[in-house]
Amino acid sequence: MRSLPDRIRHVVSFEIIGLALVTPLGALAFHQPMLDIGVLSAIIAVVATLWNLVYNYLFDLGLRAARGNTAKGAVMRVFHAILFEAGLLAVLMPFIALYLGITIWQALMMDISFAAFYMAYAFVFNWAYDRLFPLAEWQTQS
Repeated sequence: MRSLPDRIRHVVSFEIIGLALVTPLGALAFHQPMLDIGVLSAIIAVVATLWNLVYNYLFDLGLRAARGNTAKGAVMRVFHAILFEAGLLAVLMPFIALYLGITIWQALMMDISFAAFYMAYAFVFNWAYDRLFPLAEWQTQS
């Protein structure tokens, strides 16, 4: 399993790169001021960072308990990303509506768009991260 410093490096790098991508894209796509999307994205990033740390730890514990290791293939990575984003959707949708003064429906559509972006981004980022920082336990598996 990953160490706490490794998990922190993972979470911080994920959020910094994600914010750099999503803020200008979100402002452009939703016709909102860059500052509003930037503040909203930063708050969402803090919530997502905390959720990411807890969720990935619990997910890995569950994998290790169920299978004896934490290796993730493509199907497991898709499942991992979908569950992660579903948890965020439930928490963030009301906040987005309130902060931007939009309807729940508009916030849902916006949040689904952010979630779709972040699901694809999380899949690519996590795969790349695992390639850059592989765990020793993965070398012993056939």
